[in-house]
Amino acid sequence: MKTNFLEFAKDILIEAFFQTLYMTAVATIFATIIGFIIAITLVITDSNGLRPNKKLNDVLGGIINTVRSFPFIILMVAIIPLTRFIVGKAIGVNAALVPLTIGAAPFIARVIESALKEVDKGLIEAAKSFGASDFQIIFKVMIKEAMPSIVSGITLSTISILGYTAMAGAVGAGGLGAVALTYGYQKFDTSVMLYTVLILIVIVQLIQCIGNLAYKKLK
Repeated sequence: MKTNFLEFAKDILIEAFFQTLYMTAVATIFATIIGFIIAITLVITDSNGLRPNKKLNDVLGGIINTVRSFPFIILMVAIIPLTRFIVGKAIGVNAALVPLTIGAAPFIARVIESALKEVDKGLIEAAKSFGASDFQIIFKVMIKEAMPSIVSGITLSTISILGYTAMAGAVGAGGLGAVALTYGYQKFDTSVMLYTVLILIVIVQLIQCIGNLAYKKLK
């Protein structure tokens, strides 16, 4: 049994592990970049923002809420044409990055938006009184002050994306989710299910520990 497990780990489990890390890391980076852009736009165009624009704020907010309402597995199927257009195919590790990014970006945007809105208004007014530009207020005051909360939110988002990769594996994305389904569920091998669950738990713990350390350092 030990030999069989070592062979299985060498041939399949290790590759799936790195596929999952790749999907999680890259999707988190892309989703965070998009989320930052959306969040800053929402905060700026808010009724109490630096450049109020109710129409743009309402439209953008509506789009975000709509995307967030989709269960991830349905979102993956719904945007297959877009995935094919961007990546050239609908299955595989790289193809999974499209729905993973689109699914996570609205959540990250709301997290960052909430963090930015929690910044003390007195600091913003003080920056305005010193003649700071909108760019300086956003990046040198708001984001700087909100960074601990932003990091905490991104940590939670990364863990959610990790869970999404497991679901993506069910529709051909690869990774630990595909291993659990193909070798665990379909072949009735509970040991494989156990291995994948344990690996996912370890990854979650590592992500949370890194996030906690970053939060404490920034705090």
